[in-house]
Amino acid sequence: VQLVESGGGLVQPGGSLRLSCAASGFTFRRYAMRWHRQAPGKERELVAAISSAGSSTHYADSVKGRFTISRDNAKNTVYLQMNSLKPEDTAVYFCNAVRRDGLREYDYWGQGTQVTVSS
Repeated sequence: VQLVESGGGLVQPGGSLRLSCAASGFTFRRYAMRWHRQAPGKERELVAAISSAGSSTHYADSVKGRFTISRDNAKNTVYLQMNSLKPEDTAVYFCNAVRRDGLREYDYWGQGTQVTVSS
């Protein structure tokens, strides 16, 4: 199982970035996908989530209206479009795949990609 994030980097406040997470080794279309982030000295927080079919999304209040999560099940990839970035968005962003099958939960994580918002 692999989740490989890409697209992070340094951007000025007000700028945009698009993160990608390429999945392999499991049946991607059966998994809900999430983006989390963790800033230095802070706990990891859920940023956005999308259902397995892509029909339902959820966002943290801090990113609503600025971030958009999407997925392409044909490409086994989930995206996070981040607009109007703020310095407080600076963090390592992690991709996460989850599925529940009865009492068993499957939970996979990527290695993270750094996003730095600074002038």
